[in-house]
Amino acid sequence: MYSPNKMCLLYGIFFLAFFPLLAKAQSFVNLKFTDTQNMAIIGVSVRLINEKKPSSQQTGTTNQEGNIRLKVEPTTTYRLQATFIGYKPIEELISFKKDDVERIFVLTEDTASLGEVTVTAKKPLITQVDDMSVVDPGPVADISSNAMEVLEKIPGLFIDQDGNIYLSSTTPASVYLNGREQKMSREDIAVLLKNLPPNSIERIEILRTPSAKFDASSSGGLVNVVLKRGFKIGKTGSLSSGYSQGRHGEGRLGINLNNQDGGRTSYFGLNVGGRTGFDQVETSRLFSADSLLTQFATTTSPNQNVFTRFGFGFEPKANWELNLDSRISSNRNTSDVLNQNSIRRVSSSSTTPFSQSENLTDNDGLSWSVNQELSTKYKMDQEGSEWTTELEATYAKSESDQVYNNAFILPMVFNTGGEGSSENQRFAFTAQSDLKYKLPQKITLEVGIKSNWQNIKNNADYIRIQGTTRTPDTFRTRSFSYTENTHAAYLQASKTIGSFVLKSGIRLENANIRGNQTIPFDTTFQVIRTDFFPYAYLSRTLVSISNFELKGFAIYRRSISRPGYSFLNPSPRYLDQYAYEVGNPNLRPQFTTNYELNISVGDMPIFAIGRNDTKDIFTNVVYQDPKNPSVAVRTYDNLGKRAEDYFRLTAAIPPGGRYFFVVGTQYGRNRYDGLYENKPLTFDRGSWSFFTFHMLKLDKYTSLTLNGFMQVNGQQQFYELENFGALNIGITRKFLKDKLNMALRINDILNTQKNHFNLNQGTIQASGFRSGDTRRIGLNIRYNFGFRQKEEKPNMFEVNGDD
Repeated sequence: MYSPNKMCLLYGIFFLAFFPLLAKAQSFVNLKFTDTQNMAIIGVSVRLINEKKPSSQQTGTTNQEGNIRLKVEPTTTYRLQATFIGYKPIEELISFKKDDVERIFVLTEDTASLGEVTVTAKKPLITQVDDMSVVDPGPVADISSNAMEVLEKIPGLFIDQDGNIYLSSTTPASVYLNGREQKMSREDIAVLLKNLPPNSIERIEILRTPSAKFDASSSGGLVNVVLKRGFKIGKTGSLSSGYSQGRHGEGRLGINLNNQDGGRTSYFGLNVGGRTGFDQVETSRLFSADSLLTQFATTTSPNQNVFTRFGFGFEPKANWELNLDSRISSNRNTSDVLNQNSIRRVSSSSTTPFSQSENLTDNDGLSWSVNQELSTKYKMDQEGSEWTTELEATYAKSESDQVYNNAFILPMVFNTGGEGSSENQRFAFTAQSDLKYKLPQKITLEVGIKSNWQNIKNNADYIRIQGTTRTPDTFRTRSFSYTENTHAAYLQASKTIGSFVLKSGIRLENANIRGNQTIPFDTTFQVIRTDFFPYAYLSRTLVSISNFELKGFAIYRRSISRPGYSFLNPSPRYLDQYAYEVGNPNLRPQFTTNYELNISVGDMPIFAIGRNDTKDIFTNVVYQDPKNPSVAVRTYDNLGKRAEDYFRLTAAIPPGGRYFFVVGTQYGRNRYDGLYENKPLTFDRGSWSFFTFHMLKLDKYTSLTLNGFMQVNGQQQFYELENFGALNIGITRKFLKDKLNMALRINDILNTQKNHFNLNQGTIQASGFRSGDTRRIGLNIRYNFGFRQKEEKPNMFEVNGDD
């Protein structure tokens, strides 16, 4: 007996295979563009014009393999126009035979144009490449203050107030930088993204169902932020600055330099900034039949950061690249936390509390990190075969001092307090090698290995202060080390059969995790396991509509989520006098099986439907301390299984005009079935997300953008969220022959990015409200000097080659 989700997948594959037979057969040809060394050129602007019907034109840009697929009619004469910066343009008359499947064109360098010509190119904002969506960040980078804001403005991505990124699941996505997973906490990743300048991003790759090439731990999908390196277009540079004001201010200043000399490229970037964060949380929790705890907390966190990037690359041979990239960052962060607590009788008509206290906490910290990457790429042939090897080392250190005071007002007045310091060190090393080999009969073979070593050491020393008495704080003082070694190998192959593309692979991962805490007591544990993760992918061209191909995709994937050290460490961690956090050393990893069917028009995704089946799901849960019901205990448990069904729908007006917009929606329904507090657990909730992006070209130099999102009946784990969203607007203007770019922006115009939440699970009944400093007005300025490629603001689904 087939389960409903498997039947859905089988029907989908049947649909992909036989639907095209109902439509008129189409003839397509692949145009491939290379340089004189037979190396593929990415981003060539191509226009194909029917000489008999000049109004019938097809335009686009070449993909990562230098290819573009266009519809043609045999024996018809076409005018081909192809341009790429730094190369002589191609314009010639061509025709195709009935059995033509590919035509190769060679572009030659035009060094004389480097100092004289400005080239204009339009690129799509979102492009679908197999199972990956590639985002050009240009349109939103101009109206953003950091990389995190760029991600927030991408249609279809949702980022919560803690910096977690969600794609098609309630499980957060993994974040990669330059193709490598960042082995950091989600809080540290959020800080990293907020320190990255917006114009340092070359592209953003979104993989909702990553293949066997990627780590199996990305159950929620994968977001890969690819940073810019040196550009092969001579000497360029830019100066940028930005300032925004909300409740508090935020500012940044940066410089970027790029140079290309023959086969050598180099770059340097420096960005300094400062911002003051603000977070407000109000909660009410019923911890007994007649007692209600109300807490009001505000956190103000000023910080200053410095971020620098530099590197160089050269080509020892025409088909061999070597790159060295470095990143250094420093962050000085402080925070002032005020937490007001009160307890009152629910049955009493009086609102006067019988217990009241106030907590003040001051934190002062300094963190810095050094990252070094060495990568090499060997291009084996002109068909796209290549061998890449990457080495990466990261060292990060953070130090923090804390002073806290607890002032009790009711039922009696007295003070307690304390102080302490903590130090955290992290070292990580990754080695990875991947081979992609193009075989005859349109077969592509991919094989690779990867090893990652990570070690974390943490020491914290606290004392309690009562009047003039100082005693060790054994609850907060701790010392631990954590080591995680993961080793992986994968094998996958793909083959093109007519209009079908089949890809299948398998990944083997071995994880060896060891935690060793010595203070306040020994909590040593070790986890060793080996798992296999299959992957399957099928795509098919369904039909052609107005020169756009309608493609269908079917994807199957298995993935894992492993609990980190904080999830496993059973030592309690103090939060406030009414809450503490503790890990669960018996926590098991959760496994997710994903099925998805999706459709794209041209290279743009428009519809998807899928299902995530998760077993041994672990999530954050809240219990009451059995010894003191007023104290909440946050921990993690395996609750059972979860079925998550979802669909996405995106639509836009036809591209090419002055005004363009895209609208989309995603619906997800989660059903939990398991145990909570040793009692049967059932939880069923459906959530809607809506998003939109608008762009209006007021004139040749001015663009107006409007983007926003809204969540209806949202959820985070078992927290039920009321409706919320945000609307952002920006206007960009170019001056001085496009060298000066100024952008005025307003984020969260209506001040609606606030979360009202409810939690009703087991003995916990709580509700609350959370908001941040989201409504802001800001101005970004960027001045470009030297020769550079001028990029006009693209339409979301635009594949227009030139003006």
